Amino acid sequence: MGIKAALPKYELYLYTAVLYMALFWAASWILEASSEHVNRKTFRENVKPGWHYFGRKMDAADFEWVMWFTKFRNYILFALSGHVIFAKICSMLSPKIGIDGRKRRSLIYMIYGVCAVFVTMGWSYVTLVVSHCVLLYTVSLVKRKWLCFVAGLTSLATFKMEPLVTWQSGFVTGTFELQDILFYGGCGFSIMRCMSFGLENCERKNGNYSFLDLLKYNFYLPFFYFGPIMTFDQFHLQANNPDLTRKQWEMWNITKQALVHLGVIVVVDVFFHFLYILTIPSDMKLVKQLSDWSLAGLAYSNLVYDWVKAAVMFGVINTVSRLDHLDPPKPPKCITMLYVFAETHFDRGINDWLCKYVYDYLGKNHDSIFRELLATVSTFAITTLWLGPCEIVYIWSFFNCFGLNFELWVAKFFSLRPFSTIEGAMSEAMSRRIRGIFNAANFWQIILYNVLSLNSLEFAKLVGTRLVLKGFPVSTLSVLFVTYCGIQLIKERERRLALEEEAAEADALKEEAKEKTE
Repeated sequence: MGIKAALPKYELYLYTAVLYMALFWAASWILEASSEHVNRKTFRENVKPGWHYFGRKMDAADFEWVMWFTKFRNYILFALSGHVIFAKICSMLSPKIGIDGRKRRSLIYMIYGVCAVFVTMGWSYVTLVVSHCVLLYTVSLVKRKWLCFVAGLTSLATFKMEPLVTWQSGFVTGTFELQDILFYGGCGFSIMRCMSFGLENCERKNGNYSFLDLLKYNFYLPFFYFGPIMTFDQFHLQANNPDLTRKQWEMWNITKQALVHLGVIVVVDVFFHFLYILTIPSDMKLVKQLSDWSLAGLAYSNLVYDWVKAAVMFGVINTVSRLDHLDPPKPPKCITMLYVFAETHFDRGINDWLCKYVYDYLGKNHDSIFRELLATVSTFAITTLWLGPCEIVYIWSFFNCFGLNFELWVAKFFSLRPFSTIEGAMSEAMSRRIRGIFNAANFWQIILYNVLSLNSLEFAKLVGTRLVLKGFPVSTLSVLFVTYCGIQLIKERERRLALEEEAAEADALKEEAKEKTE
């Protein structure tokens, strides 16, 4: 089925009406549950006083959101602002002392990064991180990829498994409230960056990158604690590019993105005053009393919120890195736009890292069942170690690995006769509709397989049981129909983007041909 297959406009209007009515209906159930049960004992820990303008309490169950945008935002803003100001001052002063600031800007970023990490976490933490950098740099000089993986994953395991993690964290003393978050975040991302450095050094045919190159890469402050990860080859190329000329409207686009992120933060905070989507799933007694539509709405909204949080958190960091003339990893693709496991991720930096060094490297073109199985198992094994081995992570990794392979198995099965012959005889529009049915079922697999890592296994099991077993056929089919409507709208958006890209390519070819004739 071609991506350009179109559906009648009246059909798309119907899908739009059904989808929005269903979303508003599910939201009304969640709003009712939030308002009626706000004084429950189980809500007291996570539902806190909010903006007095609304006269309502606010859902504060997510520590990361509270950390970034309420309690510790001043610390984060101070550190990131200091990075920008320090780089600007150095770029202004460097010509006066005979230094080319453009060529040395990665060194300037590293100096500020090391100082900032030293001030927040102490010299022992800096020494610990540098010691791992020394170890992995030494291994990279051997230029054996498998050895870089073994050394890197072993180093990563020391921050994920006892008793080594407790032993290493004991070197860092202090009472800073963010200490634990910064410790594990900085160490984990440092190891992944060191592995990227080592693997890229193995690819380099002439000589080796220097240890200073690794330190510049690792101690770039905006990425140090919270990511996202840029692979070393991209960072090294961009951070050492002396051409700092900006494209037309680039600063306007950076400012616009910063304002959009600020607007999203305000909108999410407003929603948290009315829809307690994070607190409700923690009260299983209340959840069991909710309707099937409320459960479906809760599961979906939790995934959407996690995407929004990741997009905003990485967006804030990416805004700073764009001011440094870097092109950081894009925000994750919205969960609403996903209906295949192959595109599902919440951290594009980690996703790009895994795809480049593991998934695409082992899976090649991803059309072989055996190669795909090897690639997915290896990818999710590393992901499990990255997230921290525990029961819920094992279950999450297994189901997502299965989902990724199951997609290939189904595609292979339906490419055989007589299915391929039957589809070939259909119109493209009918083929799109039939595929949309399978995509709708796949969408809810993605929701259920990922919501267990965000809330709890018990909540995911309850949602699955209610929607698939107890709710059959009314709830099951109605939820699938609404999802099908959403899938068709997503496909329509993809169709229009494909047509726009085709038109842009055609215009570019015309311009090129015109220039040659002239």
